[in-house]
Amino acid sequence: ENLKMSNDRTLKILRMRQLVEKLGISRSSIYAKMNPRMPQYDPTFPLQISLGVRSKGWREEDIEVWLLSKQVKPPERP
Repeated sequence: ENLKMSNDRTLKILRMRQLVEKLGISRSSIYAKMNPRMPQYDPTFPLQISLGVRSKGWREEDIEVWLLSKQVKPPERP
């Protein structure tokens, strides 16, 4: 789903199927990242947004920022 923002930027919402494809991990792995009781829990994982009564999604921009934060940084040179 795409939503227009006031400054002409398009806000893209990823549904679960799109998120699985983008991250290359399973639905259960995504839910584990969101569940504080799971060993795979990641408190930095972006929160879902509510799109309706039974509909949720993630802002693509939030997912991309999260992915960039997970990149391994190269060691600094002396």
